[in-house]
Amino acid sequence: MATQFWDKIASKYAAQQIDDVPAYNETLDRVRALLSPDDTILEVGCGTGTTALILAEHVRLYTATDISEGMLGFARAKLAESPRANVSFIQSAADAKVSGAPFDGIIASSLLHLVPDLPKTLRVLHDQLRPGGLLITKTSCLAEMSPFVRVMIPLMRLFGKAPYVNFLSRETLGAAIEAAGFEVLEVRTFGTSRFIPFILARRK
Repeated sequence: MATQFWDKIASKYAAQQIDDVPAYNETLDRVRALLSPDDTILEVGCGTGTTALILAEHVRLYTATDISEGMLGFARAKLAESPRANVSFIQSAADAKVSGAPFDGIIASSLLHLVPDLPKTLRVLHDQLRPGGLLITKTSCLAEMSPFVRVMIPLMRLFGKAPYVNFLSRETLGAAIEAAGFEVLEVRTFGTSRFIPFILARRK
């Protein structure tokens, strides 16, 4: 069902502008600082591939996955326009293992609040990292937003206008990451995104 939702909105999603450009650029700068030219990176929930193609310039191999073939169609079109031999786009759920593990880093941006089984997803990501490898996330913590959001999203789901959403707080998200075998190294926000923390964690 999630696949159908994202396939249906792929064209609209691809046409959207980034809401907070300064926050996006600050996030990219922070992630770039964590990467090295020899790294192999997995990005889960890559969407239409914009971030993957930017960050791939700074690593050896970059594998990007998404549950939606509709989204990946746009990602592969971008790759065809600006070919990079070190990038691959693969259809896969966030809680499925992909070839290439263990990775030096895993990026999950705007994703963890959308997975139906967060503990399972985090365990799978943990198992695909080398010891000491980094998990880099940026996640909407909807439990900290206004009550209006918490009322509207379930209503939108009833009419097929929103996907499954887990109403996480910063505390519950951090606890879930630690329970999956990670050490949280950094929690911060960028731009005006007060409810979308950037979390850096390391596999123990």
